[in-house]
Amino acid sequence: MSGTTQAPAIDGWWATDESGSPHLVGARCPQCGTYVFPPRANNCPNPACAGDELEQVPLSRRGTLWSYTENRYAPPPPYPAPDPFEPFAVAAVALADEGLIVLGKVVEGTLAADLKVGMEMELTTMTLFVDDEGVERTVYAWRIAE
Repeated sequence: MSGTTQAPAIDGWWATDESGSPHLVGARCPQCGTYVFPPRANNCPNPACAGDELEQVPLSRRGTLWSYTENRYAPPPPYPAPDPFEPFAVAAVALADEGLIVLGKVVEGTLAADLKVGMEMELTTMTLFVDDEGVERTVYAWRIAE
């Protein structure tokens, strides 16, 4: 059986649960409860806290659209871009439970005209590019919640 191999474009920023649903991996300060994304092991981001050990935790899969924009130009090298380049939307999604705003690409086929501040968004994954070994490099992405 031949198939395409998939691997994250960046390790450790998202994972999947037993059902195959993706979630972001963040970090939480056990002293003050502050969350951070992308995850890291130390330096609590809360200036009022001296905590220096953060624990990895799964973050919410859903949030509300806080802001968005549309990228209409291909990124410069060394960043991969499809040829021909297709515009794509970028969303800033507020995770209410964690008090975080997480920026990410929006799935193909959804552009700025389809988005509205306050709408419900959910996490998914998408292929960013195929590397020189033929591995599909995937990233987390946002889509309009069903």
